Formats: sequence, structure tokens, C-alpha cells
Amino acid sequence: MTSIPYGRQDINEEDIAAVDAVLRSDWLTQGPAVERFEEAVKHYCGAAHAVAVNSATSALHLACRALDLGPGDILWTSPNTFVASANAALYCGAGIDFVDIDPRTYNMSVEALVQKLEEREKTGKLPKVVMPVHFAGQSCDMAEIGRLAVRYGFSIIEDASHAIGGQRDDEPVGNCAYSSITVFSFHPVKIITTGEGGMAVTNDAELSDRMRLLRSHGVTRNPECMIGEAHGPWYYQQVELGYNYRMTDMQAALGASQMKRIDEFVAKRHQIAGRYDEFLSSLPVVLPWQHPASRSAYHLYPIRIDREHTSSSRSAAFAALRENGIGVNVHYIPVHTQPYFRALGFNAGDFPRAEAYYADAISIPLYPRMGEADQMRVVDVLRCVLA
Repeated sequence: MTSIPYGRQDINEEDIAAVDAVLRSDWLTQGPAVERFEEAVKHYCGAAHAVAVNSATSALHLACRALDLGPGDILWTSPNTFVASANAALYCGAGIDFVDIDPRTYNMSVEALVQKLEEREKTGKLPKVVMPVHFAGQSCDMAEIGRLAVRYGFSIIEDASHAIGGQRDDEPVGNCAYSSITVFSFHPVKIITTGEGGMAVTNDAELSDRMRLLRSHGVTRNPECMIGEAHGPWYYQQVELGYNYRMTDMQAALGASQMKRIDEFVAKRHQIAGRYDEFLSSLPVVLPWQHPASRSAYHLYPIRIDREHTSSSRSAAFAALRENGIGVNVHYIPVHTQPYFRALGFNAGDFPRAEAYYADAISIPLYPRMGEADQMRVVDVLRCVLA
């Protein structure tokens, strides 16, 4: 019996040929393929600028740096995310706090955000940056969060690591209509892949230039950005403390090739999610609810064990699925409950909706090449263990 992963990349011969062409070229690291990939992504999302980097974590860090987040500032994000979302603020020396989630979308709750902003305005401790996370591929309510940003004076970084190819109100995630910067991930289990990699998109030319500078050590060869005169055509200057966050041409060639099939990938994910909706409807599980204004990229299909209608537990279901070669996972352990963040002063119970979601959640397999027979294997095991 073959195993079923919870996610898997879809690589075809055209993808392989694109990488092969780079390997046979004069460029292996950052070169023309990176520019082509950036063009493809920004055109797809309707953004003005795109900056490719070696991971989404790097992109989040650069986004925070570009917005001058630093000591004395604070960033708010969702507790229902991978630790990288919060870590990006800590890398900058800023403080971190969280906003609890909506009980249906599992995204940042606008209601909870409003309440927290009203409370913090009284104490003068408003965030400099708010980072909504588009969990599982479904966009947050960016129009409402954008209105709050104008009222309370914070900047927005969208952590859209799950959500390239998604939409909200018929507009693509990543057009930055309400945010300063949007970040995507291209890990192998994401919607498209570059192996490892990420990208930041923005409509602000200054933010784009700053992120480009920071991704490559803070070094420039542009005489207009230097202090004093250039010594010659060989000359460069380090004008900021930056990082080696560059993406290679090999990765970018794969990403540009994958972008040609992004709509196909998302359509297949919707087809698979639709079958799950049908197959699981009679079982004691809570299916992932989709906001009518949103078209998810369906990076994940998270279900919750409905403990009111079954005596089985999440642990029993997880173990049974794994024992049957089905690579389920749990997304996510609430960030504020991690030991590192407990040491910062957070405690269990601080964000009860995120904790309640985590207590029952399992991400079951979903990837473009997943066939109906494999889906039925997943459903059959869940039916047996939850009966």
C-alpha cells in the first residue's frame, strides 16, 4: 500500500526543461530567470513590484525591515500560523502580540482586532504593523482590516504564504489594495513551488527598492545611492546592514514555469475540496467553511473532529490515518503556546479560539494529482475511527 502525503509538488517535463536550460546557461544564481519569475508573479497578482527571495520567512523579515519595524514597535499577527510570522518581528527587535481568530475561517478575527485596537488606543500601545495570515489559502477580510489601518495608523503586511492563486471580492490575493506588502511561499507543498523560496509584492517603489537592497547584504552598485563618488565601474558600497536572501536562477526558472499552471493547480484543489465536502458530509467532522466573498487557493483542507457527535478524539483519528499510510498533519499549534513565546509572557488561555481550533484540527491530504481513490482511502479511515 503506497503512502499518501498531506501535500506534494506537481513537476512536469516543462518544469524540468526550464531548470535544465538554466543549468546549461551562464547563470546559476541571481540572473534573468529571477527577473522573469518576478514579472510573472506581479503580473498575475496585479502588483507593481515583486522581490524574489530564498524563503517566505526571509520575505517577511525584509517586509518588516522595509517598514522600519524595530525596537519599541510592536507587530500583531494571528496565533494560528507558523512561527515565522511572529519571528519576523522579533528579528527586527520589535515586540509581538496576537489577535484571536474567527471561529469559522480560522483567520484573524476583525471583531477581535477592533476590540484590541480600541483597548490599546487608550494606553497608547497600538501596533506599528498588523500581519493578517491567509490561513489554508483563504483571504482575510482585507477591506475591513484596511479601513482599520487608516483609522489607527498601522501598516499591513499580508502573510499570504498559503494563498497565491486565491481571491477576495474577485480580486487576486497579492494586489496590495489594502496592504503595504504581501508575502508568498513557494515551499514544495504550497500552490506553486521553487523548492524553497518566497516573494514580496508591493505597489510602493520605495519599499521594493529597500527590500531589493536588503536581500543582498545592503550592497549597491548604483552611483545615485552611494555616499561620495564611485571609484570606477568595479565599485560598490554597503549602505545598509542587509542579508544574503537571494533566490537562484534555478529556483526562479522552476517558479516561472509553475506559474503557467497556477490556475490549473487551484482549480484541481477546488475539485478535490469539493469531493471532500461531499464524502465527509455525513461524518462527525466540521468542514472548512468558505466565506462567500473568498475563493481560497486551498493550500490546506483542515477538518475538526466534532466531539459532540463522536467519542473518538483527534489523537485517535490522527494515529489511525498515519498507521494507514496517510500523511496527515496539524496546522497549527498556536504560536503563543510555544515555549519561546511563553517565556515572553504569553500563556495558555490568552487566545481561546485559536486554542479551541487547534484541539480538534487535522489537515488531511490535498494536492493537485490526488486521485479519487486516494481520497476515498482517507475518508474510509476517518469513517472507521469516528463511527
